[in-house]
Amino acid sequence: MASSDPEKLMSKADKLTKLTLTRWSADWRSAAGLYEQAANAFRLAKEYEKAKLAFEKASKAQEMLSSPWDAAKHMESAGAVAKELGNWNEVADFYRRASNLYIECGRSQPASDALAKGARALEETVPDEAVQLYTEACSILEEDGKEQMAFDLYRAAATIYIKLEKYPDAATILLRLGLAADNCKAVNSQCKAYLGAIIVYLYAQDFKQAEKCYNDCSQIDAFLRSDQNRFASKLLSAYTEGDIEEIKRLVQSSTVSNLDHMIIRLARKLPTGDLSALKAYSGKEQEEPLDEDDLT
Repeated sequence: MASSDPEKLMSKADKLTKLTLTRWSADWRSAAGLYEQAANAFRLAKEYEKAKLAFEKASKAQEMLSSPWDAAKHMESAGAVAKELGNWNEVADFYRRASNLYIECGRSQPASDALAKGARALEETVPDEAVQLYTEACSILEEDGKEQMAFDLYRAAATIYIKLEKYPDAATILLRLGLAADNCKAVNSQCKAYLGAIIVYLYAQDFKQAEKCYNDCSQIDAFLRSDQNRFASKLLSAYTEGDIEEIKRLVQSSTVSNLDHMIIRLARKLPTGDLSALKAYSGKEQEEPLDEDDLT
């Protein structure tokens, strides 16, 4: 009967992959099975460092067998084990490698999912890296024309940016979500994303950027005719008039209640900052016209 001692399994597998005078070709198929058994046994015993190495070797063996799908699965397992160890750099690395292997198989959905798993594992400890992984996961889906599947990933990235108080980045991600929604005719998601971006700018006390965002988004017919647009118009007017009570009344509306939780939380805290400066601003042009001298 085969030994179930993971150390022995590893040793046997290693021997099968090394060429000797009597073994002229490596037996990757047998080795792959042994590495996998060892990895699972180590993980069960909570010997995570050894399990991680075994999964890496199992992945390599599957690559040598031209089986990137199985290699990717083992890489994901290595990522999960690295999370148990708190090796955050390795977590990102393993899930990226898994993602690349899925792309080799021509499978964008699992490739994106692998990055999203890595992102979720890193959200609490390395949020900047998590956002990066979410964004890469979105790009993979978009390149394959599967924008609709990226919506939740964009929202997850925006939520992290809001937690990090990186409001311009959060708004930018929401605008990207709006564009993705536009590409697949998901009008409701699109309009909610645009209103979300406007609210984020207002929360960050950047009225000028909120107004610019509103004007830019209003160039898009779907948004121009939406409830979200009418709401944004009323909200910006209340800001321009410095009408705090009206702002507080508006943010309790059902239009806000239908937005994502992270945006609802920000909206219900409006207005932030001092509105008195807005009155002075609202009478002026947004930008001074350029002199001809400025162009030379």
